[in-house]
Amino acid sequence: MPKVSRESAAHVDDFGAALDRHEDVEGYTINFLAIRQDADLAPMLKGLPGDSCQCPHWGYVTSGTLTFRFADREEVCEAGDAFYVGPGHTPSATAGTEYLQFSPASELQAVTAAIVKNMQAMQSA
Repeated sequence: MPKVSRESAAHVDDFGAALDRHEDVEGYTINFLAIRQDADLAPMLKGLPGDSCQCPHWGYVTSGTLTFRFADREEVCEAGDAFYVGPGHTPSATAGTEYLQFSPASELQAVTAAIVKNMQAMQSA
């Protein structure tokens, strides 16, 4: 049985505002995310269809507040909430938010590539 923990995750990406420990397991990416400062990912999703994340996610919030904005609504998840969020969202989180997230790896890779590209463009501007 494949498994991963926050401590055993093979990849650790420190983005300053967020720490992402993750690993791919049988076609899914498992992320352990810790948000250090208020963050809104909307600017990082520019260029994707609808300028939003097109990857579905399942997860559980252990602390803080995670918000998903859609064209027609906003969904707020707080500590103790399990969630499913479908394609077409832009996420934001408050400082101190920690959550566990499961996503189809191939779909998440496309979103991550767009985020990295937008981050690089912002840094060189």
